[in-house]
Amino acid sequence: RSAQPQGRPIGRKKMKCRLIAAAAILLGENVASTSAFLSKTRLSISPTRSMMSARKAVALGLDDEISRWAKKAGYGDVTSSKPNGSSGWASFRRVSLSDGPELFVKSGGRSCKDMFEGEALGLQAMFECSRGEDGLRIPEVFHYGDLPDGKGSFLVMEYLNLRGRGDDRALGRAVAKMHMAAPTAEAGNPTISYGFPMDNTIGGTLQKNAWSNGGGTDEWVKFYSEKRMAYQLDLAGDSYCSKLWNDKIAPRLGALFEGVDVQPSLLHGDLWSGNIGSADGEPSVFDPAVYWGHHEAEWGMSW
Repeated sequence: RSAQPQGRPIGRKKMKCRLIAAAAILLGENVASTSAFLSKTRLSISPTRSMMSARKAVALGLDDEISRWAKKAGYGDVTSSKPNGSSGWASFRRVSLSDGPELFVKSGGRSCKDMFEGEALGLQAMFECSRGEDGLRIPEVFHYGDLPDGKGSFLVMEYLNLRGRGDDRALGRAVAKMHMAAPTAEAGNPTISYGFPMDNTIGGTLQKNAWSNGGGTDEWVKFYSEKRMAYQLDLAGDSYCSKLWNDKIAPRLGALFEGVDVQPSLLHGDLWSGNIGSADGEPSVFDPAVYWGHHEAEWGMSW
């Protein structure tokens, strides 16, 4: 199972190009003149996806925790526990049980329960919204938390024998099915709003998900402006870019949605190519940064 590499920085040049394009569209200017105007400032962009340091495996304590949990859940004994790769901040294991499902276990060498809880709730919501024929294959979540000794955290889910991307048409249909699923309490959205039950992470960066005041186009514009763009610009630490957004672009953002009836859709949130695969011939996605938002926002994070 391949894992997403963490810490992909948004470069200074890329951030500036995005702001130029946004300003040109919303201010009614051409790109060349807007670029000339913005070139008067110097950008100082910090990485928005910080690299988390590698840590030692916590295999012994982790195996003890999985063994206790498996017996309590009626899955018998752990018969095999083997390393299955790693990312910049987590270690992976494949665990077999005598009377239970094959497991994929992610662990971190320090307490990061909130990060794993956010991923677990996201996977559970996608699992709920992908039920039935032609849905995404989402690993079922079984268990997550901190190790008893406080030296790490873990997430236990169904093991999927992942392969590379399969049929992109099937992937598109499956993602569309998830996007069109109705907001429900079981899928983590009892109030039909934008956001998510908790803040989660995209890579190593905190993602703010406080609920909007219901659905609809105006609430989406406010959520996207405040919880996505303005927050990322605050992280970048560039006062000029923040001022440009707050004073010039954000007030005109709603004009892009005139006549559009936006309603909440469940989004994977980080649907880049490294988070897409196939399992037993079915399209599968993983390592999400889930929230409820405008379905077209999904493709703004895809490449």
